[in-house]
Amino acid sequence: MSDTTVERGSLSIGGPSEMSVICRIFMAAVFGLLVFVQAGKPSHAAGELAALTYQAAGDELRTRVVINFDREPDVSTMLLDQPHRLAIDIPKAVFAFDKKSVEPRGLITDVRYGLIDDQRSRLIFTLKGPFVVEQLNVIKNDNSPGYRLVADFVASSDRAFAEALKTQNATTASTNAAPKGDRLAAAAPDEASKGPKPFTIVIDPGHGGIDSGAESASGIMEKNVTLMFAQQLRDELAKLPGLRVEMTRSGDTFLRLTERVRIARQYEANLFISIHADTISRGSIRGATVYTVSDKASDAESRAMADRENRSDAVAGIAYDNETPEIADILMDLTRRETHTFSLSFAKTVVKSLKKDVNMINNPHRFAGFQVLRAPDVPSVLVEIGYLSNAEDEKLMLDPAWRSHVAERLATAVGEFANMKTAGALN
Repeated sequence: MSDTTVERGSLSIGGPSEMSVICRIFMAAVFGLLVFVQAGKPSHAAGELAALTYQAAGDELRTRVVINFDREPDVSTMLLDQPHRLAIDIPKAVFAFDKKSVEPRGLITDVRYGLIDDQRSRLIFTLKGPFVVEQLNVIKNDNSPGYRLVADFVASSDRAFAEALKTQNATTASTNAAPKGDRLAAAAPDEASKGPKPFTIVIDPGHGGIDSGAESASGIMEKNVTLMFAQQLRDELAKLPGLRVEMTRSGDTFLRLTERVRIARQYEANLFISIHADTISRGSIRGATVYTVSDKASDAESRAMADRENRSDAVAGIAYDNETPEIADILMDLTRRETHTFSLSFAKTVVKSLKKDVNMINNPHRFAGFQVLRAPDVPSVLVEIGYLSNAEDEKLMLDPAWRSHVAERLATAVGEFANMKTAGALN
């Protein structure tokens, strides 16, 4: 697809002078391109479809897009990969989207729109990773003229996206050619969808980038400690047969809490382990802790820690939403319950493995409302390997030999849990 016919949403107009508007209209007349105006009704030929407004809301797990049209559009869609995209084709249209409305939001990283030939226009949504379109409907407006297109994008797995592309190609390849410059996926699914799925662990080094996390009295930052430990845990897990190991970040990168969960879903994680090294007001407290998610905290310290971790996004200027979505589906509720049971089982396995020769706090399995542990379909735990507010813990966490030993003990727990889960011994 040529970038000369489909414009980036970020390039639609914002504050042109009267002369520049005249110039745009003149150029459009000469070259037959789309004309965008800053405000008011779009300038278009009689009978031409008008895309009036664009709105998007959501996060990295679920994003809804609503586009208002002056009349009912005929819509067709196509999945594209490398990167993950959805193309929506409509009749020839003029777009009057506000520049700010099409800025990246939630799962969507880029929006392009414009003419692809004399009769058709196209919108292209680029997403952060694999996705499914849970619904895409054109609905007549109740209280105003026109129609609206409503599309719900939901984070998915590599395997599911590959299968969706395979199905699409099987049904369209014989009759429809891909637009020039765009690449439809090959007829066969990618490697992620072949063969039995390995037991997959996603390791999440807490914090990163602008979010440095906790800091010790000597200036050691949590984001660096968690990454060092996560890398050693990855290496230990790589020694175990039959496991696939992924990380949410491998460098000093900021990730939203929902982005961490999205990555776990992308890899179809069987287990999600978030690594942290917090500080606490009482410097005498030290040792490892294992947390699982719960709406009610086990104690005041756990609640305070969850509140701090849940505000990590605010460091990058992102509002923190403390609302827990209501469960509207019975099957999803059952999935959450099963996932929580597996999380509790793994937490107990971790405590059992670490207690042998790793210092742990009193009541080492605790719980609170950690947002990063709320994936409904991925067993998840947060492991506090120690406290940077304690000088002894800080010294140990900076020791590669100690980190390697703790990583080995944690990897043993993962291997035991994976074997039990694969054998169906967990319920």
